Amino acid sequence: MKKRAVALCSLAALTGAAVPAAGPPPAASASPPRTAQAAPAAPLAWKKCATKAHPALQCASVKVPLDHQRPAGEQITLALSRVPHTAATSQGPLLVNPGGPGGSGLTMAGSVAKALPKEVAARYDVIGFDPRGVGRSEPALNCRPGHFSPVRPASVPVTPALEQANLDRARAFARACASKYAAVLPFIDTVSAAKDMDAIRAALGAPRLSYLGYSYGTYLGAVYAKLYPHRVRRMALDSLVDPTSIWYAANLRQDYAFDARHKAFMAWIARHDSAYGLGGDPAQVEARWHTMRRTLAERPAGGKVGAAELEDTFLPGGYTNRLWPLLAAAFAAYANGKDTAPLLKAYETLGASGAAGENGYSVYTAVQCRDAQWPRDWRTWREDHTRIHAKAPFATWNNAWYNAPCAFWPTHHLSPPDVSNSALAPVLLFQATDDPATPYEGAVALHRKLDDSRLVVERGGGNHGVTLRGNACLDRHLAAYLSTGEVPGSGGEVDAACEALPDPKPSRNREGTPGRGALSVPWSTMGA
Repeated sequence: MKKRAVALCSLAALTGAAVPAAGPPPAASASPPRTAQAAPAAPLAWKKCATKAHPALQCASVKVPLDHQRPAGEQITLALSRVPHTAATSQGPLLVNPGGPGGSGLTMAGSVAKALPKEVAARYDVIGFDPRGVGRSEPALNCRPGHFSPVRPASVPVTPALEQANLDRARAFARACASKYAAVLPFIDTVSAAKDMDAIRAALGAPRLSYLGYSYGTYLGAVYAKLYPHRVRRMALDSLVDPTSIWYAANLRQDYAFDARHKAFMAWIARHDSAYGLGGDPAQVEARWHTMRRTLAERPAGGKVGAAELEDTFLPGGYTNRLWPLLAAAFAAYANGKDTAPLLKAYETLGASGAAGENGYSVYTAVQCRDAQWPRDWRTWREDHTRIHAKAPFATWNNAWYNAPCAFWPTHHLSPPDVSNSALAPVLLFQATDDPATPYEGAVALHRKLDDSRLVVERGGGNHGVTLRGNACLDRHLAAYLSTGEVPGSGGEVDAACEALPDPKPSRNREGTPGRGALSVPWSTMGA
């Protein structure tokens, strides 16, 4: 769900009194009529924008209304990409979305076209897009440049001063967004993005579209299908957002799930004690990790990696175990000899922010804070996260501060649409049982909401974004579905199961550098 190429940020809170704030603003309806139609769009002018990795990639742009209730009003621009079909006959457009919210989908078109079997990709125009506010779309949001610059206050509010410092950051971010984008923020939300998708479909001249979405992209797809069920040809959703927990409750559930995944990582390190020398007892290894965090809170490594930055660096390991060798080597180098070089390198690779990360976070907050109601009384946040941190100390407070601007967001909140749907052809769902970013319970909830859906489970898998990642069993189901519409027979809660890929082996080199491709994290690097 969270788009965190930068990992989670640290923002914090008051101590005794509640945050002064007006009561929650009234909800606005987010559910337009089922007959809602996209405004007509001009024909697309595709131009070559090939890269070495994606030589067939083409780019275009399309204008859409800022406010879809006023189709003739102010227009914004969406950036598009495509890999055109090469077969004699086409199955139409396949829109792809990497999640976030806030993730850029432009290069994803090339990645998906390359990862699918050639005979499947050849029959689709694979379409990527930057959603409103993102990347090359205009306007692109960047509320507060430098918001993630190190060293931030430590996430765990062990003192009133830390809580206050981080809470000040949350307020400052919300105020900066309000100052720079007051006219835009009321229209940065999932329902508006779903309407944009239909405008893209219309601009493509396609009566229907197919869709492949990951993480937050699964919720975006479900909302699109609710608004335009007659426009959906095929829809595959991977790593499923719980549509009944938008968004505060979903983040609380993530806290437990990420902690469990972190413990699985610590147990993996313990099993490979001969490689890392951090102890053979998982509890001992985890204790040493928390000691490292406390030490870095007092003496940041290289003036860059404090406690918050350490969490940013290790959170991607919850999304994919391909990063475990790199992270374990950095952990061991620091804990066993105070060698900070591997840790600093890991931070620069996985945790450090840049313009894309700042843009992604700005859109993430804009969408999530607008989509649904968040508590406006900080005491609620403090009580919930203090309780959860006692059981799940890995990233609970980091997650709280990442979302804390929503306590002060300047726009009224919407009411999330009920995505229940009985009007669709079969939708194919994919979920790993131990995915922390979108916990398994959410997959079951969405499966029940979509009457004719089929759920394919990766048993024992803990990665986020599981198709087109090397699991041949999962990929066969996806390829068959996109090729012919074939789905596994209805079997209740789970319709088909695949075994997870094995965990990685320790790296043989000192810095734990993964093998080629291993740094490729899921499409949504920190998913919502």
